[in-house]
Amino acid sequence: MFDRFLNKATELLAKGEPFATASVVRFQAPISGKPGDKAIIFADGKMWGWIGGGCAQPVVIKEALKALADGKPRLVRISPTAAAEDGIVDYTMTCHSGGTLDIYIEPVLSKPHILIFGRSPIAQTLARLGKTIGYRISAVAPGSDREQFPDVDLLQTDSNFGEPNLDKLRIARETFIVVSTQGEGDEEALEQAARSSATYVAFVASKVKAQKVLEHLREAGVPAERVSQIRAPAGLDIHAASPEEIAVSILAEIINLKGAGAKAVAEPKKSAPTALNLPVLSQPGLALPVLTQPPPNEARDPVCGMFVKVSGAKYKSAHKGSDIYFCCAGCKQTFDHQPEKYTLSMST
Repeated sequence: MFDRFLNKATELLAKGEPFATASVVRFQAPISGKPGDKAIIFADGKMWGWIGGGCAQPVVIKEALKALADGKPRLVRISPTAAAEDGIVDYTMTCHSGGTLDIYIEPVLSKPHILIFGRSPIAQTLARLGKTIGYRISAVAPGSDREQFPDVDLLQTDSNFGEPNLDKLRIARETFIVVSTQGEGDEEALEQAARSSATYVAFVASKVKAQKVLEHLREAGVPAERVSQIRAPAGLDIHAASPEEIAVSILAEIINLKGAGAKAVAEPKKSAPTALNLPVLSQPGLALPVLTQPPPNEARDPVCGMFVKVSGAKYKSAHKGSDIYFCCAGCKQTFDHQPEKYTLSMST
């Protein structure tokens, strides 16, 4: 099993896909999970592997997705009795097994991806600097060659800015797009960037030039809200002048936003003619309390206390005109035998 686990993790790393690993590090019988059991949780919430029974899996998936969002590992304890302890995310669940599981969850995040449009000196310098610090670098640069972009992971030279091969570029929300065309297809390149799913789009240009190109995007039908999110001029305002200094200012901005999290990304850029107004995806450093109320579209299993997704729930019972949802058949059976016992606890 361990070799299959390593092979799967290696496969995901090669694809650049983020995932989280979950490992059982301690157990207290009776329970099905044992130390050494491992699983991989994908970014879409699916699980591969084994860490225990039905009650444990939804908890592990929930905490794994949180780990992928804030980039921090955590130790999760699932037990029938509450036992708050520093450094442990505690879930109190009275499942039928009655045992305890300690599960270590660690996120494995993909390398930051910078996508550069253009072959300008700034574009070439930014590619070199980004590669030096271990980022994944792609470039769409018609008319260029490997001598100009020797170390990039992907270089497209045979397509114009209006028709890049987007499938190979693998653009995601976390991709940092920098348009540094400087007179060679500015409008086409920036429109492609603006219509992508990337949260960060920056344009290397003067304020006057940027305003003209941004107005072109509005006339071309790019939503005004999306246009307002484009950072132009690109980079931190550090009075950069040379191509090398400008490239440094852009990379510094990307590092700053990546390190500070989306809260910093949402802050308007004072020197830019347009404000970047992006949603807060996570706030690193904040404690993650154990939820006492179910989040939207979820319900609490009254028997074990676990949260269950309402849509597509496999186990549910009707009681006094209301639907009650369960994590497993055992919890449903227990409730059906003594519904009054559990509905009373739900109301208190």
